[in-house]
Amino acid sequence: MVAYRNIIRGTGLAALGATLVAAAPVSAQESSEDESIVVTAQRSNQTQVVRGGSLGALGEKDAMEVPFAVKSYSETLILNQQPLTLGAVLENDPSVRTSLGFGNASEQFVIRGFPLFGEDVAIDGLYGVTPRQLVSPELYDQVQVLNGASAFLFGAAPGGTALGGTVNLQPKRARDKDIIRVTANYLSDAHIGGAFDFGRRLGPDGAFGVRINGAGRWGDIAIDDEYRSSVVVGAGIDWRSERARLSLDLAFQRAKVEHMRPMVQLSGVTAIPEPPKADLNYGQDWNYTTLRDVFGILKFEYDISDDFMFYAAAGARDAAERGNYQSFTLLNAATGLGRVTGSKIPRNDNNEAGQAGIRGEFATGPITHEFNIGASHSRYINRNAFAFGSFTGTPNNLYDPVDVPEPVYGAGLLGGNIADPNPANRTRLTSFFASDTLGVLDDKIELTLGLRRQTIFFRSYNVTTSVPTGRYKERATTPVVGLVIRPSEHFSIYANRIEGLAQGPVAPAGTINSGEIFPPFKTKQYEIGGKMALGNFNASVALFQTDKPQSLTIVNGAGQNEFTVNGVQRNKGIEFSLDGEPVKGLRIIAGLSLTEAKQRRTQGGTTDGNDAIGVPEYTGNVNVEWDLGFLPGITLTGRLIQTGKQKVNLTNTLELPEWTRFDLGARYVVAAGDTPITFRFNVDNVANDNYWSSSLGGYLVQGLPRTFKMSVTVEF
Repeated sequence: MVAYRNIIRGTGLAALGATLVAAAPVSAQESSEDESIVVTAQRSNQTQVVRGGSLGALGEKDAMEVPFAVKSYSETLILNQQPLTLGAVLENDPSVRTSLGFGNASEQFVIRGFPLFGEDVAIDGLYGVTPRQLVSPELYDQVQVLNGASAFLFGAAPGGTALGGTVNLQPKRARDKDIIRVTANYLSDAHIGGAFDFGRRLGPDGAFGVRINGAGRWGDIAIDDEYRSSVVVGAGIDWRSERARLSLDLAFQRAKVEHMRPMVQLSGVTAIPEPPKADLNYGQDWNYTTLRDVFGILKFEYDISDDFMFYAAAGARDAAERGNYQSFTLLNAATGLGRVTGSKIPRNDNNEAGQAGIRGEFATGPITHEFNIGASHSRYINRNAFAFGSFTGTPNNLYDPVDVPEPVYGAGLLGGNIADPNPANRTRLTSFFASDTLGVLDDKIELTLGLRRQTIFFRSYNVTTSVPTGRYKERATTPVVGLVIRPSEHFSIYANRIEGLAQGPVAPAGTINSGEIFPPFKTKQYEIGGKMALGNFNASVALFQTDKPQSLTIVNGAGQNEFTVNGVQRNKGIEFSLDGEPVKGLRIIAGLSLTEAKQRRTQGGTTDGNDAIGVPEYTGNVNVEWDLGFLPGITLTGRLIQTGKQKVNLTNTLELPEWTRFDLGARYVVAAGDTPITFRFNVDNVANDNYWSSSLGGYLVQGLPRTFKMSVTVEF
């Protein structure tokens, strides 16, 4: 029996030893595999800038090859920073700042000192398809920013802006590698949500692609009692063969904002008020905005030969906006005394846009040619009604706000059918364009010449009677001349002369001259610059000058809002931008923009030489990421946003001080088996500073308070 036990014991020890010996390399292998998964996921999570993007008529281009300043922010940045709106994405660009629209929940952007309305943001090169007021960024693969005028490249923008720059959104497409991603997120104070992203290629050689993604968010944000919700879902289906490519993108977006903190109008004040506490909400709980958009784009490309391609795209959007809108007008800067007014301005939009053309390459002796000819056509119908409460408003206080009764809509101004708005205006934009890029010396020197002939037809209606009230049909030719010199593949210098074209503005509802049509106008831009690309490091510099007519809403002598076009605004400036990885694991995105915006040829010369309203003297950004090599999977992030002084009125007697915002964050990647999991934590406005962020349009917009963001992403 003893011998038997010894045999068993010996056998067991031998087996255990063999098991341990066998397990040791397996454990080491599993650890190595986990580290590989973490390293790969951490690398794919890097926030970087893409130097290139869509240039409308010229197609997708590398920034080094074109005489324009263009860059793109990827879906990785969107995932890492958890932005609630498109404006939070564009905060990363030193030449862009974000403001609020007039009265309702909407965003406007400032590029090179000129406004860009949400309706003038393009999708895949088409205007009029993007949601007009708020854009949920989760649907998009890239947010592309073109600094400068773009009438030849994209055509005239329907909203009358895009004169200082253009933003183009690129929908997500299925990639060669499958994507299955799920994200849960939280934003203070009580805003929760989630997102999913599925992409796969099917069939022989992955000819068919499907990309479906969506997101939902609900709850109060960091501003006291301000509630926001958004639901967005999109599907991208594409097919590709040796010569042809076909894609269809469809999307639905619904957003709601309740008890929004409004912008602050000024009336009769002689000083800028101190900004209220960072999270104080001086909005009313009866104000809300609901936005619903259904939109899509069908796109086709066919390679006629190795050197010639036919392309066509068509898009449409159906949208509805409803809400009770609120304004706050400050009457006494010292005490905060003001008045609250309200309105209902329901709006429906039905937009269609399309373009087609041929791009090709050929050579005539030592000169190469890259040509493009095409045409575009778009139609926009805006249905509106309005009902304003009394313009005298209800007294309230900026620093100690109280709830006031909802106004009696129609007491101040009433027009149209609130339940089913009638057409307010119809717009048709038609254009034909052609360009040729001539290259010599192995394309080290390239000259781009182009023309776009555009027709703008606009008709306005009385929204109550549907009787036409005005119309115009104007034609304009917008040329482009651009030069690129590349002494090496790493350096280029460029220059351009390009114009912007805008449909003439229409005085908006709520102004005393509501419905007044102003004629279309052109801008002229001159720009020179240089670019450098050295491995993981990119840098650029640009000097520019742009002139445009100046339009804004003012409070006239009778205390009424009046929309006016008065004089010319000339913006001159210089931009610096760099991004890259100077040392392994340390990435930087940074830039500085200096702008001098002056008024010229104003009525009677009363404000000639004064600074334009809402244009910061300078804007600067620094975005840093550091992968901690001694702590695998951990990345620390930080961002600095600096904005210079801004004038608030035409006479320059009111001015916003400069402001600075610090953001901090961290990411941590772990492996659960073969599945990488990324945890993110960000804090925007770490110091919880209270400041006025913008005076675009002559009204004040307060910066957001300290906001905590958390998310977890699982990549299957």
